[in-house]
Amino acid sequence: MIEVASDGAKTRGIARIGTQPIALAAGALIVIVLGVGSIALWRAYTGTSPERDRIIASRQLQVRAAQASEQLVEKTKALETTQQESIDQLQVVQDQLQSVKRLLAAQQAEAKRLSEQVSGLTEAIDGLRQSFASAQASEASNPPARNKSLRARSHAMGDAHRKVAKSRN
Repeated sequence: MIEVASDGAKTRGIARIGTQPIALAAGALIVIVLGVGSIALWRAYTGTSPERDRIIASRQLQVRAAQASEQLVEKTKALETTQQESIDQLQVVQDQLQSVKRLLAAQQAEAKRLSEQVSGLTEAIDGLRQSFASAQASEASNPPARNKSLRARSHAMGDAHRKVAKSRN
């Protein structure tokens, strides 16, 4: 046969179950409080705190960033200095190049002037040769006219000396 449980038995079971969750919650609360307390005591005893560690780590990062920034500024200044020195050296080289160009132009002008003088001397020598050749030809055909050929030679020599003196000036 099946016994039918009475209403009193049902209420006793519910009451029994109802008291257990409260005890279970109270036990869990005690465990949590003990855990938090032990963590607080551990932190206080060891002196370490994650917040402090984070603050220290962030300050170290800030210091490193500042050092990197300072190094970057120093390197930039060094590059600027090197660049300015290069520009100055380039300017000096350009000035030297202009000076060399001027000297070269002066040397070319001098060479041209000397070439013109050599041409003048060559013309004078050719003139002397021609006058000498004509003087010899006239001497061979006309022996008494020797005085005239000497005068022609001295006159040609005088012209050659004048041309040389003129080209030197």
